[in-house]
Amino acid sequence: MKQLASTQKDTSVVTEHEPLVIRQDSRDNRGVVTLTLNNPKQFNALSVSLLSALQKELDAIAEDQTIRVVVIAAEGKAFCAGHNLKEMRAHSDRAFHQALFNQCSQMMLTLNRMPQVVIAKVQGIATAAGCQLVASCDLAVASSTAKFATSGINVGLFCSTPAVAVSRNLSPKQAFEMLITGEFIDAETAAAQGLINRVAAPEELDNTLQTLIDAIISKSPVATATGKQMFYNQLGLSLPDAYDYASQVMVENMMADDVAEGIDAFIEKRQAVWTGR
Repeated sequence: MKQLASTQKDTSVVTEHEPLVIRQDSRDNRGVVTLTLNNPKQFNALSVSLLSALQKELDAIAEDQTIRVVVIAAEGKAFCAGHNLKEMRAHSDRAFHQALFNQCSQMMLTLNRMPQVVIAKVQGIATAAGCQLVASCDLAVASSTAKFATSGINVGLFCSTPAVAVSRNLSPKQAFEMLITGEFIDAETAAAQGLINRVAAPEELDNTLQTLIDAIISKSPVATATGKQMFYNQLGLSLPDAYDYASQVMVENMMADDVAEGIDAFIEKRQAVWTGR
């Protein structure tokens, strides 16, 4: 398996000593970037500062056509413990909380709207908005020791914004059970219910992630970017409208050079050479 290696760090937004988000570009220039949440002492909570750092990186990546896959990872025992409750309690005004939830929602929407495939690599607990982050990524792989919960209900706060993403991953009854009880589910349950894609032993997590990445970047960049946009756009449409929209997308997709190359390669029994056009 090819390994990811660090070639770039963005230190524009930092804690006392380290950046809140570390960017790593793949050494082999295959178009894979890892963004690592780097505030383990605060369980990688989505503070205003961490959200800002993550948004800045995502915005830059979204404009870079050479990048194919983004991995969201985390340092420490927790993947992400949701919002920073101490920061939230330090502000009692409505304006702060409105701005915070708007900021978080915008970041989650960016994950869906950017053309790159975004994969969550979950090594530990993911709770509340951290569980929302997992659900908002296009795909997710998790360690068998990872756990998931929408636990705001335990402190009197229903996880309304996490509910948006979680209810679009799980069935309504499974999602509502998570939201109304705040109880943890393990990685195997999360996979069975649709929150994550693959589960691996902790020592196999990197290899499992790499296998998924390899499968994606072996495909046409045109097809993956087109497919991601189409997938999310059709979800809110009626069945007839979804088919009308999908038909138009396929027509446009058929005009791409990569499709001609892909079909010719299939017929000629050779490996396709993608140009991204």
